[in-house]
Amino acid sequence: MTDGARSATPLGLTPREVATHCPYCALQCGMTLRADDAGVTVHPREFPTNRGGLCQKGWTAAELLDHPDRLTTPLVRDAATGELHPASWDAALDRVVAGIRAVQDDAGRDAVAVFGGGGLTNEKAYALGKFARIGLRTRHIDYNGRFCMSSAAAAGMRAFGIDRGLPFPLADLGRADTLLLVGANPAETMPPLVRWLTEQRRNGGKLIVIDPRVTATARQADLHLQPLPGTDLAVANALLHIALTEGWVDRAYVADRTTGFDAVRRGVAAWWPARAEQLSGVPVADLEATARALGTGGRVIILTARGAEQHAKGVDTVTAYVNLALALGLPGRDGSGYGCLTGQGNGQGGREHGQKADQLPGYRKIDDPAAREHVAGVWGVPADELPGPGVPAYQLLDSLGAPGGPRALLVFGSNPVVSAPRAARIEGRLRDLDLLVVADLLLSETAALADVVLPTAQWAEEDGTMTNLEGRVLRRRALRPPPPGVRTDLAIISDLAARLAEADSADVDPADANPASVRPAAVAAARFPADPAVVFAELRRASAGGAADYAGISWDRIDADDGVYWPCPTEDGPDTPRLFADRFATPDGRARFHPVDHRPAAEEICATYPLHFTTGRVLAQYQSGTQTRRVAALRRAAPEAFVELHPDLATRLGIDDGDPVRVTSRRGEFRAPARLSAGIRPDTVFAPFHYAGAGRANSVTNDAVDPISGMPEFKICAVRVEKA
Repeated sequence: MTDGARSATPLGLTPREVATHCPYCALQCGMTLRADDAGVTVHPREFPTNRGGLCQKGWTAAELLDHPDRLTTPLVRDAATGELHPASWDAALDRVVAGIRAVQDDAGRDAVAVFGGGGLTNEKAYALGKFARIGLRTRHIDYNGRFCMSSAAAAGMRAFGIDRGLPFPLADLGRADTLLLVGANPAETMPPLVRWLTEQRRNGGKLIVIDPRVTATARQADLHLQPLPGTDLAVANALLHIALTEGWVDRAYVADRTTGFDAVRRGVAAWWPARAEQLSGVPVADLEATARALGTGGRVIILTARGAEQHAKGVDTVTAYVNLALALGLPGRDGSGYGCLTGQGNGQGGREHGQKADQLPGYRKIDDPAAREHVAGVWGVPADELPGPGVPAYQLLDSLGAPGGPRALLVFGSNPVVSAPRAARIEGRLRDLDLLVVADLLLSETAALADVVLPTAQWAEEDGTMTNLEGRVLRRRALRPPPPGVRTDLAIISDLAARLAEADSADVDPADANPASVRPAAVAAARFPADPAVVFAELRRASAGGAADYAGISWDRIDADDGVYWPCPTEDGPDTPRLFADRFATPDGRARFHPVDHRPAAEEICATYPLHFTTGRVLAQYQSGTQTRRVAALRRAAPEAFVELHPDLATRLGIDDGDPVRVTSRRGEFRAPARLSAGIRPDTVFAPFHYAGAGRANSVTNDAVDPISGMPEFKICAVRVEKA
């Protein structure tokens, strides 16, 4: 059976029951959905990543399918009243097309931009990148995954020649003798992963956590290092300094499999433990104990996450931990290695196939002539028609409506009004646009500003594929069709492409037309099919030969094997659950060391703003909270924002537990109740970023970005706190 003829229901299940995956984090836990007259229920599956476990978010995921806030008709803003009103699909799409054409006719193709999301399926991410580049012919596309894993991705590319969050199966965590988590709190961000940590401890392994807070994960650790936010790089260099001093560097591995070590060795010579202690606050004894566990353990894994990565020096920070892993000979060794815990559901696949500003499908660089020729050939356009690289997410959002910046924006699967740094500024940029179009299932804070809102299908109403944190490509299966009046993102993209092409060709004099530039509606519709199976078949061709090669991955093979790991170039050949066993994905097969040095945060504390501020997640909420804040059980568990302060700090400020407080930075302020905890440093305050309105933590976060990855500095800025 071909991909195009695949049924949404796998063998052994009825049409009212499907095996699928959770719509939230990159763990992509296996679950079964069942529908009856009482509604849809969720049942955990024995899938390799979760082994029958689900978190509270997964258990309650089906409650959104028939939520009263669900959008079921397009909304169009009335020019006279400024209000959003229901409209037909024809009226809404005509408004979108007219707005796009008006902006591009006046200011050029790049006056329209696209912003995607790390929760979109591979098929939708692929189609969105293709639509931007040959439907709209704009260079301006990026996505919210830039705020998630971009620093680790850039560090992985320059060290290993490839970016895959985990280059080994998740189960390896359970048999590690030493496991180091840097800026990761999976007990709250992806709870089913904790079973691997529990297994690791049960097997006699040592768990070490580096985090400024005593999180739920840190409480399970054998050793917790609690550095000042923004000093993780100094800690990593000190750990490598100790490993060198004690003779724990794997000299044979370094000589045989890497290049550039001498420069790193000279650089970390200056990072003696006492210097790192003075800067970070981590005691020398803890640094030495950590280095000993890493240097003398048999199977050793180092994992980073957002705490280490969401900094203006995030790439260098991750590189420091990669350097440490390489010096110890970990990557490619069975049961050992370096990895990154991807956050969003399709944070891995979402960046592989064209949503990033500088990439084409298969993780190809958009400025590579060979890559352009290959992808243009699949898309049926001349390579010179493809636009060049765009700009990273924050730079794109900050340019909206400004002179020379895009004047129209199409948003799919993202809510930057809550999730972007310096959020009030970005909200203002969105208001300055000539046209804002948002495709979403709920009226998010961003959708509420839109000129046109297009209601989209949910995860249980469409087929497709996702790629989890291991690089395992999985199948999402539809339990039911979308409600009447709701369309899939693929259908919306297909219809927009056809309408734009029809409008373009209506304005062209056939005698003057350049055949390559005319997009008849029928041709455009064929180039943007709404069937996810057809889109995936094309994605396979477009990715063939790239770093993220999906050519050998079919839906049938995914069904048979509990997912397929990329790269997988041929249908009858093996996939790749483990990378780097024999060589790295660099021209000479060797990994690259890169010397990196600590530098201060982009914004340091002062008399006016004397405290460090950091953000993170809580167990019951997810991302910008658009979905989870509407689920009753999750809202009861985590109903509102809060500001976590150490009791000593609270005493100095005259604040009691539960008091309303105001947190102010140079960029703005937010308000929330105080929550006192001895688990945070006295010089640091914390707040979750899931909430909108007065409790929007990203109103104060810093929009300074990493010069390589474009990652904003979410994890540290200077603030003052006062009783409100």
